[in-house]
Amino acid sequence: MNPHHRHGSALAHDTAGSEGGPGTPRRSIGRSSHTPRGERYGDRPGRPGTLPPVPGRLPFAAALAALGALLFTLLTWQVAADGPLVAPDRRTLRWFQDAAAAYPAFTTTARTLCDLGNIQVAVPALLVALCLSARLGRVVALPRWWLPPLAGLLAMSAVPVVVSLVKSGVGRPAPGKIHSGPTGYGFFPSGHTATSTVAYGAAALLLLPWLRRRAARLLLLTGTAVVVLAVGFSLVWCDYHWPLDVLGSWCLALTLLSGVGWATGASGGPGRRE
Repeated sequence: MNPHHRHGSALAHDTAGSEGGPGTPRRSIGRSSHTPRGERYGDRPGRPGTLPPVPGRLPFAAALAALGALLFTLLTWQVAADGPLVAPDRRTLRWFQDAAAAYPAFTTTARTLCDLGNIQVAVPALLVALCLSARLGRVVALPRWWLPPLAGLLAMSAVPVVVSLVKSGVGRPAPGKIHSGPTGYGFFPSGHTATSTVAYGAAALLLLPWLRRRAARLLLLTGTAVVVLAVGFSLVWCDYHWPLDVLGSWCLALTLLSGVGWATGASGGPGRRE
C-alpha cells in the first residue's frame, strides 16, 4: 500500500500554551538549547560558539620535550664516557673527511652554509619573527598574544647557557683528535647547530599559524628543515664538529622547540578567530 499523505503534519504535535492559549507548531520553539555549543564560550568574552583550545597539545609537547631531553642526555653520557656510539661517530667523521677531500669544490659552499649558524645571522632572523608574531597577535586581539614570542625568546636564551655548561663539563676534543686542547673547552654539543635550529625553527613555528595557504605552510616547514639539515651537514663536512655534536644539538633543540610549539597553540591562534 502506498503511504497516505498527511496534511498539516507541521501541526501534528501542537503543544498547549502556558495559559490555555493556542499551541505552537514546533515543540522545540521556546525551549532552551540542549547542545553544548549553546553555552560554550571561547577565549574572548561575548563571543559564543567558539571552541576551547584543543586538548592534548600540552601532553604531546611534553612528550616531545622529554624525548629530546632523554636523547640529549644519552648522547652526552656516550661522549663523556667514551661509550659504544663514539666508535661509529669516528667512522662517520672519517667518511666526511674522505668525501671533503674528494670534492673540495663543495667546501666553499659548505662554509657559507655554516655561517647561517652564526649568532649574527640566526638571532636577527628570529627577532624579526618575534616582532611580527607579537604585532599580528595584537592586531587581532589574541588573548595571549605575548605567549609565543616569550617562548621563542626563552628558548633562544637557553641555548648559550646549556651549550656552554655541557661543553665545559664534557670537554670533548676537536674532530679527529683524541685529547682536548689546553683550554678544556669541548666541542659537544655544536653551538652553531643549536643556534640555527632553535632560531629558524622557532621563527617557523611563530609564523606558521598566520599562513592561510597550505602550500605556503609546507614551503615554510620544508625550507626550515632544509636549512637546519644543511648547516649540520656542513659543520661536519668542514671538519668543525663531530657528527654526534650535531645530533646532540638537534635533540636539545627538540626539547626547546616543543615549548615554543605548545605556546603557539595555547595562545588562541588566528585559526580560532570568527
